[in-house]
Amino acid sequence: MSAPAHTRPVQVIEPPRGWPRPDLRELWRYRDLVYYLARRDIAVRYRQTVLGAAWAVVQPVAFAAVFGVFLTLIGRVPTEGIPYPVFALTGMSVWLFMSSALSLTSSSTISSSSLVSKVYFPRLAVPLAAVIPPIVDFVIALVVLLCAMAVYGVTPSSNIVALPAVFLLAVAIALGSGLWLAAIAARFRDVQHVVPFFVQIGLFLSPVLYPLTLIPDKWQALYALNPLVGVMEGFRWAVLGTSSPGALMLIPLTVGVLLLISGLMYFAREQSRFADEL
Repeated sequence: MSAPAHTRPVQVIEPPRGWPRPDLRELWRYRDLVYYLARRDIAVRYRQTVLGAAWAVVQPVAFAAVFGVFLTLIGRVPTEGIPYPVFALTGMSVWLFMSSALSLTSSSTISSSSLVSKVYFPRLAVPLAAVIPPIVDFVIALVVLLCAMAVYGVTPSSNIVALPAVFLLAVAIALGSGLWLAAIAARFRDVQHVVPFFVQIGLFLSPVLYPLTLIPDKWQALYALNPLVGVMEGFRWAVLGTSSPGALMLIPLTVGVLLLISGLMYFAREQSRFADEL
């Protein structure tokens, strides 16, 4: 006897065993959800603000201006002939993307707890949507940077064709780290306090406002283990035509790939527990 026409198949969700692979095909079927979550985050980000999306312009410019005045007073920073405001704005554009993407993705599961605990959908959609607003802000900041370069008479380097590849490394590092932290944050709320602390420290431990050459030679190898060093130097090389980072780019490339793959696997393993833990 055939089943009634109105009967629908029932999907049973069971805890995974071992290290499951993320179902990217299912995520693709829910791509509209990623779009709407990202659009919601962008709208909420600047809702009821006077400046609105102009904050994406104000932040990098204000930071670059403040540090520019401060560092000018204490001494000259070697910038390979690049006007320091442009040099600093270049670093701040990347840093603000990294810090914002890491903060939003790491807290994405907690901020969407009401949705995660009630409705089934690929949980990976939440951190993936969280990284999109910082990308939009970065595009705006990049336009501001190009305008500043025009004002100071700095011509974009021919290496700018490599800019998308360098930026993808930054996205991979931020998203991979954010996936790990988002999964851990569902169980341990300490992540909400740890991430802002390390973001503040990272601003000074990365060559955002100064070049790698300012670090003593004997410490440069150790300092370069920070993957953001290669990202920052690569970004300046692509946009401003500064010294090539060369083999230094292998560090963020390796770290980015490992973080992204392991983050996807760990998130897929932990996501079945989110509804209970959140």
